[in-house]
Amino acid sequence: MRKIIESWEEKALSGKGIDPESALHVLSTPDEYLFDLLGAAFRVRLRHKGRNVRFCSIVNAKSGLCSEDCSFCSQSRVSRAEIEKFPLIDPDEVETRARAAKESGAREFSIVTSGVGLKNWKEVEKVGEAVGRVRALGLETCVSIGIVDREVLRYLKEKGLSSFHHNLETSRSYFPNVCTTHSYEEDVRVVREAKEEGLWVCCGGIFGIGESDEDRVELAFTLKELDVDSIPLNFLNPIPGTPLEGRRELTPLTCLRIIAMMRLVNPTKEIIVCGGREVNLRDLQSLMFVAGATGTMLGNYLTTLGRPPEEDIQMVEDLNLTWTVGGSR
Repeated sequence: MRKIIESWEEKALSGKGIDPESALHVLSTPDEYLFDLLGAAFRVRLRHKGRNVRFCSIVNAKSGLCSEDCSFCSQSRVSRAEIEKFPLIDPDEVETRARAAKESGAREFSIVTSGVGLKNWKEVEKVGEAVGRVRALGLETCVSIGIVDREVLRYLKEKGLSSFHHNLETSRSYFPNVCTTHSYEEDVRVVREAKEEGLWVCCGGIFGIGESDEDRVELAFTLKELDVDSIPLNFLNPIPGTPLEGRRELTPLTCLRIIAMMRLVNPTKEIIVCGGREVNLRDLQSLMFVAGATGTMLGNYLTTLGRPPEEDIQMVEDLNLTWTVGGSR
């Protein structure tokens, strides 16, 4: 088994990455060889991305009120979760939250809105103003605003947007089990167009929603084909009131295997571990960086709480890794 892991490492160190069959085998690596796997993934991470950790943070800029039926989401129309619901917040509030995020250690700040996309051009202009204010603070700017067209992407880029976030969530094969209110190809289209418009594209998915290992590998290679720049990995936090409440199929070691697989398939990309890490990795959170992750989200998520930022910063420093506040892209 060690020889096989060494062959995976060699392919990833070259920048090419492993093939789908090998990726599937990564996900079933026996426990007794898990640390061999993590060591290989860590060396690949060091070769291509160095020792720096990227901290990003978000603001829930429009909550609930969503017409989509994504089964994992507390903001969807099929959710009975008790969450706060509000329309798009003002740029002043975004700026205040971005300033606090930078003070906590964030390098990038993302404006996140619920819904399939922005409602009208007035909302686009409001987001554009907020983007400009975030950029003026010296933070990398990002939005996660659903399915939009090129006109919106170009407008926001002119206002200072550097990064566009849009998750595919899962494989094309499994997607109909997760969402039926829009197609997978609509998601792929906006990711392709954001890349074509010269934006840094952050695109990943969520695990533990009933998908198979084959689905996980399929997603990894779809992201490779799309040549996304950063891959956010979320692990299901089963929120009461959502269709997936009570589903707990992930273990910490399963999560680490998923992170390592993504690193070996996409060796030169950023891999950012986001929602659900606290409840799924638990006491093994620090090992996500050994498994190949290059970043994580500081502070709270959309409708759930995260850890205090100082704990995550200490975790990174204890691993003798580095981090940078603010930045530009």
